Amino acid sequence: ATKCGNCGPGYSTPLEAMKGPREEIVYLPCIYRNTGTEAPDYLATVDVDPKSPQYCQVIHRLPMPNLKDELHHSGWNTCSSCFGDSSKSRTKLVLPSLISSRIYVVDVGSEPRAPKLHKVIEPKDIHAKCELAFLHTSHCLASGELMISSLGDLKGNGKGGFVLLDGETFEVKGTWERPGGAAPLGYDFWYQPRHNVMISTEWAAPNVLRDGFNPADVEAGLYGSHLYVWDWQRHEIVQTLSLKDGLIPLEIRFLHNPDAAQGFVGCALSSTIQRFYKNEGGTWSVEKVIQVPPKKVKGWLLPEMPGLITDILLSLDDRFLYFSNWLHGDLRQYDVSDPQRPRLTGQLFLGGSIVKGGPVQVLEDQELKSQPEPLVVKGKRVAGGPQMIQLSLDGKRLYVTTSLYSAWDKQFYPDLIREGSVMLQVDVDTVKGGLKLNPNFLVDFGKEPLGPALAHELRYPGGDCSSDIWI
Repeated sequence: ATKCGNCGPGYSTPLEAMKGPREEIVYLPCIYRNTGTEAPDYLATVDVDPKSPQYCQVIHRLPMPNLKDELHHSGWNTCSSCFGDSSKSRTKLVLPSLISSRIYVVDVGSEPRAPKLHKVIEPKDIHAKCELAFLHTSHCLASGELMISSLGDLKGNGKGGFVLLDGETFEVKGTWERPGGAAPLGYDFWYQPRHNVMISTEWAAPNVLRDGFNPADVEAGLYGSHLYVWDWQRHEIVQTLSLKDGLIPLEIRFLHNPDAAQGFVGCALSSTIQRFYKNEGGTWSVEKVIQVPPKKVKGWLLPEMPGLITDILLSLDDRFLYFSNWLHGDLRQYDVSDPQRPRLTGQLFLGGSIVKGGPVQVLEDQELKSQPEPLVVKGKRVAGGPQMIQLSLDGKRLYVTTSLYSAWDKQFYPDLIREGSVMLQVDVDTVKGGLKLNPNFLVDFGKEPLGPALAHELRYPGGDCSSDIWI
């Protein structure tokens, strides 16, 4: 298949994808909701080609037609799951809105360096056909359809369902799950057809998280702590996994190898990485494999500060796991050649809440001897902490942005709202493991024409570690 002269989008296997071309541009949504700037969110195109005169610059901005959408996680009209279908091509980036529930379809095929709006799917279409809202993760399916997860219903109560779109016309087709079969809460999902399985995660009901984080909501049990195992063919939940030490399971990643029956999920609030796996009997189990210890602090919201694992990634060869601790401020690399026993191979502090000279004093720390220095890159002091991450296909470069979600940014990092987020690049040692900041790379979204913006998740035009699923 790798030599097929008439293939569809993406690559035949994850290892073939690692041989793909170096990224030259990236797309990322930039958010103005909660920043005080009355302007629409937009899709930024950034030049990441070191040979280009526009290296590290935003070379194009595509504003959306509405205010306060809160663009969040994007996906493709088609991906490597359709590699065998030569009638398909990866030309549209799909942008679901977390707050407005709108879906924007952006044409990145006609002019990759200057995307344009192709279609807007209004919330009323989704409400009418699906009774879902607050949209999050988008994945393309081998059927030629697109699937987008939801966090809630029309009133902001929890409802973890899935919107199906036609991959050509982008018409709303209805829900993927059977009527009445949504999960209690929703967030992210990943499927693995060779094992007839999809697993979804949960954050909280939109009404709980929309305006900020209240610790009392955790005490009241309003945040997620389960994984939902779905039968891929029957479209229904067959098992609910309760996570011990697993509060707020967010990003979920199966190993890229389509034969693999295991993967990892990052649990934000408990700051654990959990491994989920298939048992011999065909049921699924989950176990904690990494714990980031909290730090005892003074001058912060709570007496203990969790790491807050907000994004995780697996390299395409399934050797390294990466994740960001948004509050502590560190980015980590683990060798997961033995998935049951991850081994820390790289760590880098990129801002965070415990830097020296800030309002927070660390009283007790199980990992560090002293508070890390603030991060300054090309003269800019970085506000916030490492959040969304994306790895180059060859695994040698990790890109990082610092915004989580505008209402939480405003609460935990007020200076991020004032200063804008940044995009950084980290060089990865793929032989022994190790992370090193590239001191010459900075995209400063604090200097945007309409005011400081909050840049979020990154996508490469040809697909990447977190948007491609092989079947």
